[in-house]
Amino acid sequence: MDMLSSVLIAGAAVIFFAALLYGILSIQKKNKNTPRVKNRVAIIRDATRKLSQNPHHVGALKELSDLYYQEHSWEKAYPLFDLLLGLASSNKEIDLFQVALRQGICALKLNKPQDALQGLMSAVKLNSSSFEALSSLAQAYYQTGDYEHAVLYFKKALVLNQDAGELYELLGLSLYNLKRYRDSLPYLRRALTDHPEQKEVLYAMADAMQQTGFGEKALKVFMHLRPDPDFGARSCLAAGVMHMNTGGIEKAVQDFEIGLKHVNVPQDILLEIKYRLATCYIQLKDIDGGLQLLREILVVNPSYRDVPTLVSRYQELKQNTNLQIYLTAGNSDFVALCRKIVIGFYGRASVKILDINVSTENTEVLTEVETSKWEDVIMFRFYRTTGAIGELHIRDFHGRLKDVKAGRGVCLSAGSFSDEARNYTEGRPIDLIDKTGLIKILKSIDSRM
Repeated sequence: MDMLSSVLIAGAAVIFFAALLYGILSIQKKNKNTPRVKNRVAIIRDATRKLSQNPHHVGALKELSDLYYQEHSWEKAYPLFDLLLGLASSNKEIDLFQVALRQGICALKLNKPQDALQGLMSAVKLNSSSFEALSSLAQAYYQTGDYEHAVLYFKKALVLNQDAGELYELLGLSLYNLKRYRDSLPYLRRALTDHPEQKEVLYAMADAMQQTGFGEKALKVFMHLRPDPDFGARSCLAAGVMHMNTGGIEKAVQDFEIGLKHVNVPQDILLEIKYRLATCYIQLKDIDGGLQLLREILVVNPSYRDVPTLVSRYQELKQNTNLQIYLTAGNSDFVALCRKIVIGFYGRASVKILDINVSTENTEVLTEVETSKWEDVIMFRFYRTTGAIGELHIRDFHGRLKDVKAGRGVCLSAGSFSDEARNYTEGRPIDLIDKTGLIKILKSIDSRM
């Protein structure tokens, strides 16, 4: 080996050992300047020993609570922070803000929002510019159903951090639950931009749109949500009602029938779907289908809406085809029935129909009646309502008799007449026939024809 090679090897060796020495010294310096952190077992052992001697040992409580908090062991951390919060007023070693904040956060994680309010309100008072304190307090109010306060603190938190995407959802839902539908929409839309899979937010947005005049857009969302296991039933109900209101009875039936296929539907939603579907079936002349649903409602809630009245009415309709026509048929079939009633009303009389007038409130048939003993012009007025006809309607009818120079008037209703209406007819040429008398006439029609 020549002299040059020896020099190079010696130089490399010096550089290697110098680097090694520098690394060792750096590690020693780092260890010297960095405090030694206890391992988990040691922390728990030492803290447990101290607390067994003094349950209010602040140092032990702080170490143990911080450890559990960092590990997200909320069940273990919460009672320790709760205890520290109680000791804070008499012990200056405790960081009241941190303890109050963490006590509240632990309570939130454990679904104890009412307990969380104590610590979080204290934390916000101590530091009103803490985003974590403000947002946590807002969530606690949201979970307790105090949406007014939730809105207040969500907005304050968003002033500090507009990129906190998770808060837009809760703020939007808070405003929605307060029925401030228009105000809720911008926040709900923003939340869906970040998390389009959130079905609760999507449903709330659709309902808010429907409430604020964006019906077509809302309907599309409701129909999109119909298969959803959580919000499908209520979306079917909403879509069905919207279709009913626009005359789309067949589409509404489809909505409601899909809604009934869902499982674990809240009872109030289920009953309303059945009620609406029964109404649709009856409008489509499927009285049997409607009655079946109405009876199912009665089993669960005997006083639900007007279901007892509807069951009684449609059971009666099933037994009387003419009454079905009178109450539910279209105008042409109804007018044909009125003609039958008029022609047979006075037995063997000769009846000539002079005029028929159909309006939204009633149907009038003007006739000329001739019997072996008398002849006269008589007007018949038919009401399809099952409610009570009042005096004002009978006064109007009396006026019409004078206009057409009728000698007598007959007013028939599927409902009843008020006492005032009956009193008004005394001494006047008007006969009132209520539901009981109408049913007798309707039952006799087929036997006469």
